[in-house]
Amino acid sequence: MARIAGIDLPKNKRIEIALTYIYGVGLIRSQCILDQINVNPNKNVIDLNDKEITSIRNILEQDYIIEGDLRRLESINIKRLMEINSYKGKRHRIGLPLRGQRTRTNARTRRGIKKTMAGKKKSPKK
Repeated sequence: MARIAGIDLPKNKRIEIALTYIYGVGLIRSQCILDQINVNPNKNVIDLNDKEITSIRNILEQDYIIEGDLRRLESINIKRLMEINSYKGKRHRIGLPLRGQRTRTNARTRRGIKKTMAGKKKSPKK
């Protein structure tokens, strides 16, 4: 099993798709990495040799910000926006969408599911 950047890559998937399990690596970036080291993107992870795995690991460590460092950088940026009281920072603080989406009917993932009728009493059982 290949372990890159603290992530165990799935054995039976193509390396092109398996690299996207790493936070900060998408499909385009994984294709670029595989082009740099001349590895067939259709090759399964289990078929890679140690030399190919170490070259992928070296490229990721040297050229890209991934996993914990990227998560830390994102949280620092969000905290900075909240501290300077920008519009986006205020929206982060109250848990609403940031990029101009409507909130009257949608945005359930950010707002949560609300009860429709607040003070409705249940009828007594007979």
